[in-house]
Amino acid sequence: MTSATDTMQINLEDLPAPGLRAGSALLRPVEFIAAALLLVIVCLLLAGVTSRYVFSMPIVWVDEAASICFLWLAMLGSVIAIDRAEHLRLTIFVGLMPERLTRFANTLGLLLVATFLLAMFVPASHYVVEEAYITSAALNIPMSWRVAALPVGIGLMLLLVLRDAFRSATLAEFAAGVAFIGAVTTLLWMLSPSLTSLGYANILIFLVGFVAFCLVIGVPIAFCFGIGALAFLTFTTSMPTMVLIGRMDEGMSSMILLSVPIFVLLGCILDATGMGKAIVEFLASLLGHVKAGMSYVLLGSLFLVSGISGSKVSDMATVAPALFPEMKRRGHKPKEMIALLATGAAMADTVPPSIVLIVLGSVAGVSIAGLFTSGFIIAMVLLLALAILARWKARHEAMDGIRRAPMKTVGKVALIAAPALVLPFLIRAVVGGGIATATEVSTIAVLYAMIIGMVLYGGIKPAKMYSMLVETAALSGAILIILGTASAMAWTLTQTGFAFHMANLITDLPGGWFTYMLVTIAVFLILGCVLEGLPALVLMAPIMFPIAKTLGIHDIHYSMVVVTAMNIGLMAPPIGVGFYIACKIGNVSPDEAMGAIWPYIAALFVGLLLIAAVPAFSIAYL
Repeated sequence: MTSATDTMQINLEDLPAPGLRAGSALLRPVEFIAAALLLVIVCLLLAGVTSRYVFSMPIVWVDEAASICFLWLAMLGSVIAIDRAEHLRLTIFVGLMPERLTRFANTLGLLLVATFLLAMFVPASHYVVEEAYITSAALNIPMSWRVAALPVGIGLMLLLVLRDAFRSATLAEFAAGVAFIGAVTTLLWMLSPSLTSLGYANILIFLVGFVAFCLVIGVPIAFCFGIGALAFLTFTTSMPTMVLIGRMDEGMSSMILLSVPIFVLLGCILDATGMGKAIVEFLASLLGHVKAGMSYVLLGSLFLVSGISGSKVSDMATVAPALFPEMKRRGHKPKEMIALLATGAAMADTVPPSIVLIVLGSVAGVSIAGLFTSGFIIAMVLLLALAILARWKARHEAMDGIRRAPMKTVGKVALIAAPALVLPFLIRAVVGGGIATATEVSTIAVLYAMIIGMVLYGGIKPAKMYSMLVETAALSGAILIILGTASAMAWTLTQTGFAFHMANLITDLPGGWFTYMLVTIAVFLILGCVLEGLPALVLMAPIMFPIAKTLGIHDIHYSMVVVTAMNIGLMAPPIGVGFYIACKIGNVSPDEAMGAIWPYIAALFVGLLLIAAVPAFSIAYL
């Protein structure tokens, strides 16, 4: 039997990192189209920004054209992610199973995904026909041009999933998986008249039980939500499944989300040009000579680099290789370094341009400018909590032979790093000041990073650039399909009336708003462990935020508590996937690092309680 941590390590190789994976030859045309769509989106948005702010002559059709390309990018990116096995899934439970059961679980998972995609293909096609009667306002073309991406993407994903199932399963495993799905479907169909009378129990059966079962057998998180929502609608209601397609479309199509692939691309540029490394070297020259200096550098680097990339994986992959050798030389234990890396990444996730904040703003209707302004302050509070603990931990650090860097060296490194250092503060100031939207700023930041990268950091070769575009498309597709299916499941949950009854129950709890904050912290700590960040937000925000508003909690304050709790859960072993990513990047056994991370988790938790108890941390600077 393979241990859970070993299995997690193996599967973490499938996590996206710029330029590390290549898809199959059959997907080359899809990859080319996706890369081209991403370029077109960037060019369209840049044209819109230039026309609006330079020439004061807005191009009215830009947003519409970008929206069409965006949905196609999301669906084709999801196809590429299927081909590269880059969809996020939970593998710790599969790793606990015997080898034979693991093989069957993998086969069953693929067949469940194929069943969902097959069930969605016909409704998606009907949805295209329905949308053909609607004409776009600016381009005056049928909206079917845009939503045709849905059946095309679903069809291609179905073919790839079936290919993988035939390749990886024996005939007996394949037949057993089909028989299992057929038997469960038949049983539920026979019981469906009785199921409609169960009320909220159906939530536990389908939206909790089915989703949990799919998570345990390693089904990608996006399809876990889709399968749960599809089963709920099919067996307990008379609603057509085309409703799910409409909700998926709505969940993936918000204009705010256009900035997600752009900021992912910005993270790739950061990695490829070495801008992040320049920031790390500058901070090391400034603080490396003091006790706990390299810990401060690590935390500061994560804070600043996160302000460019918006991706925790990219942040950790940039900072760790540059600092870990020197930290080891100074006597830092590898497990302590991993603990600081993981919790530092959790701390920095509210630094603009956080993709999590952008998604939260989209699904909960919260001001992106307010989230960016508050996120900066909240990250500083958590940074201070971790820095105090790091200083205490480094009280016995060996400082022999460590000298302050000459001012000439510091000045030279600062000059090289300055263009990169400006970027995170520029993004926060422009969006927070209401000068431009997050989407507009993301395109300006990409152009700025490309120019600075070419002039100061050696540029990017065309082959590398193409690889980055494809990788961005795959990662964006994997993110956006989660948002689509999670939106469908969240809508399904709200239609039951459960949210209304939950609101009544929670508002009657003693302790008022702070009790609700504690409930929120517990919910998102657990969901952060199990579901990762974005799915948890999309699923729970429509339920939790209206209750918070009823209790008089400021939406920005509540957002900061939600995101911080979720990020702590994401880094908490033994399930939090972020912890295993940090272990893989630092090449340290999760078993070794697991004991060392708890003091750092505790420091973050103290910071979280302060943020929850004192609204001024979140809203004083709005």
